[in-house]
Amino acid sequence: MMNRREFVKTTAVSMAALKIGGMISLSSDTYASAAVRERISLADTIESIEQIPTVCLNCSTVCGMIALVKEGLVLGVTGNPLDPNTNGKLCAKAHGGVSAINYPERLLYPLKRVGKRGDGLWQRITMDEAHQMVADRIKQTIESGYPERVVFHAGRNRIDDITNRFMDAIGSPVVLNHRALCSSNKRAANYISIGDTDWETVDAEYCSYFLNFGANFLEAHQGGFPMARRFVKAKANGAKMVTFDTRLSNTAGKSDEWLAPFPSSEGAIALAMAHTIMDKGVYDEAFIREWCNVSVEELKLFLAPYTPKFAAEASGLDANDIERIALEFASHAPACAAFTNRGSQAHQNGLNNDRAVIMLNAIVGSIGRKGGYAFGGSKSLGNASFPMLQPIPPKVKFSTDLEDPKEYPLANKWQKMKVSELVFEKIKNKTQPVEVYMSYTISAPQTWPEGPTVAVSALKDESVIPFHVCSDVVYSEMAHYADLILPDATYFERYTIEGRNANELIPYFVLRQPVVALTHDCLNFGDSLIRIGQKIGGKVSQYFAFDSYEVFIKGRLSSLPEREGLSGWEYMKKYGVWVDDKAKNYEPYRKKLSLQELENSFVENEIIYLLKNGKKEAIGRMVNGTALRGFKTPSRKFEIYSGDVQDAARKMGLEDDGFPHFVMPKSLKEIASDELVLTTFKWNVHTQARTAPQKYLSEIVHDNPVWINTQTARKYGIKNGDMIEITTYRPQSGFKASEKKMVVGRMSVHAFVTQGIHPRVIAISNSLGMNFGGRIPRAKNGKKQNIPAFSTEDSEDFKRYVWWDKRLGGSGNGVNPNSIIPINPSPLVGMQAWNDTVCSIRKIKT
Repeated sequence: MMNRREFVKTTAVSMAALKIGGMISLSSDTYASAAVRERISLADTIESIEQIPTVCLNCSTVCGMIALVKEGLVLGVTGNPLDPNTNGKLCAKAHGGVSAINYPERLLYPLKRVGKRGDGLWQRITMDEAHQMVADRIKQTIESGYPERVVFHAGRNRIDDITNRFMDAIGSPVVLNHRALCSSNKRAANYISIGDTDWETVDAEYCSYFLNFGANFLEAHQGGFPMARRFVKAKANGAKMVTFDTRLSNTAGKSDEWLAPFPSSEGAIALAMAHTIMDKGVYDEAFIREWCNVSVEELKLFLAPYTPKFAAEASGLDANDIERIALEFASHAPACAAFTNRGSQAHQNGLNNDRAVIMLNAIVGSIGRKGGYAFGGSKSLGNASFPMLQPIPPKVKFSTDLEDPKEYPLANKWQKMKVSELVFEKIKNKTQPVEVYMSYTISAPQTWPEGPTVAVSALKDESVIPFHVCSDVVYSEMAHYADLILPDATYFERYTIEGRNANELIPYFVLRQPVVALTHDCLNFGDSLIRIGQKIGGKVSQYFAFDSYEVFIKGRLSSLPEREGLSGWEYMKKYGVWVDDKAKNYEPYRKKLSLQELENSFVENEIIYLLKNGKKEAIGRMVNGTALRGFKTPSRKFEIYSGDVQDAARKMGLEDDGFPHFVMPKSLKEIASDELVLTTFKWNVHTQARTAPQKYLSEIVHDNPVWINTQTARKYGIKNGDMIEITTYRPQSGFKASEKKMVVGRMSVHAFVTQGIHPRVIAISNSLGMNFGGRIPRAKNGKKQNIPAFSTEDSEDFKRYVWWDKRLGGSGNGVNPNSIIPINPSPLVGMQAWNDTVCSIRKIKT
């Protein structure tokens, strides 16, 4: 083995002799695979490498990129300069994703379970046999008269055009996701307030004041990378950022001011800032009068109790700081934005926390303005621009408690947010019988609250899930509990039409396309569904009268107009990006409605309606005699008061006047002096369970100690690196509430002592501590597992050089904090309250 000194010396000599445009491997022979060394040695210049536009999927930001390909091998990736969001730049996750293609423990062949479920005994079968097995089980369920007993459950599903088509075709409404674990309170707050978007797009490049409530866009925020690039430009022009976060995240660390409030108090702070702005008369009276659904007087009356003193008592912050920052924020209007993410919304009171923050933008008039809280029409062009292939299956017209639980009436009001954390509890309790459970790129035992217990219990029980088919790239925590495994394509080997909220505020989309051919017996799950649909036959097969998902995508893109003499399909294959030719979408609520849009409309109380299927549908608002689009809310105004919220609360027997009041969650309000709040966070190089098998990324972060404040650590006699035991408890209100101290679980983890966290808070990152997925996420050197779906080839890198293996003195693969975090849906929407977990700690003596 070449030692480090020899490697550096040899590399330096080689670099000196390297010609301009030449390529070199900067890995020692021991670490670079033979295939990569051979291919790179064939490439003298970059011109000899094929450059294919595609899209990253190592997180949900879906950045356009260029794959550098030589003789069927991806040598690396670079950003696609035509992507208006990223402008040719990529983060570490995009580069790490390349290793998924040739991962030695990637699934390459279909597997049928032959032992007891969960024992890990498998038999290799053909893909045709696997598809027939699934088709037979689904057909049997349809013929029994209960198609809803076929369940589809996805994690990062970017092929929902075909998965939804499949479920509609078989007649099942039970399409499940993970949104309530991620962002449903935030999305609901936007829908309630502005109506037509589930994710804002801060006009960051031109913003002069960033008021950040719990967003970590410099590391892990959805769409954070494009926003980060524009934030850097704004900072160069003198912009200021103030961040409220219980932990010193990378974003908090790059802020001009970081304030650490007590968890769940973000709404109190935002309301106190609104109080200050109204009290000091620095609000935008014209915007409130014209576009808000409450008057200045009503707003002042609502905000009267929420003084800076009130917020200081709830948050632990200084009242003078709250007032000062509120006035600074207002002084920068309209080029200012108050925005949120998991830090503010992953609480029992998260919906109103986020509504209160969004309201700050309205009262200073920055909604939809240049440099402000922008939104609307900034997403991909959508189905109207590339319609689905005919015939289209009819939408299922009924729902079940599994995908539409009635105790959370706002969960599915605007889009299918679901209440994901309850799925396995409901399956276990047979709330709705399940016959066929299809899981796709999801790892619930790893990523769900109480996943290692509740999710695993349901997945192992054949009486509640008689047949489980799993599609994934690796042998995941989910695949281990399946009856049939379909090896999926990586995102370098398949098609998808992608789009994200456009930071340039102009609609765009990007095309993911294969850059290398699929090998062995892997298949894009979209193609698997097409083949299964054809095998089911009858009425189902008519909706899959095309040969492949590629044909399906090509058909959709064929409706695009020609550009540069190329069809829409040819253009996208060549460039990978389509940007609309519209102007930036500022103040979309002021757009005039056309005569065509107004045809057959009528006006009631300034609201413009159309009759559709016998029901009134608001399409705009008359303002000073002009028909404007307005906000896509029931009032066509920015809604500070929400009748939807009030009605939903009334149905559940809750008192709510429809305003975004602040109420501290009961568990946190009554927390004992010797108890702390456990929170979680995500590193910049990891995404749920997707990235841990990628060696480059796991080399960067493979351990997750618990962050604990220096003052708190001193109280418990804890030093940096000490082992501590964390005990968590059931919440005192909501799901499985318990007034008594009912333990959820216990975990031992070593401590990271720092000033960068609130004294009453501890924090552990997620995405680590896996039991499956191969040697990298498990931090185990040696031979790979004996699974018949694996390739016969292996890598010395994985056999010997997983250097964080505990047996070699390394730190290991970390812990999974979800095992001790209780299932805790918030009211009305059902968002998981990740950051409300009450716990106690003790030092473990060694």
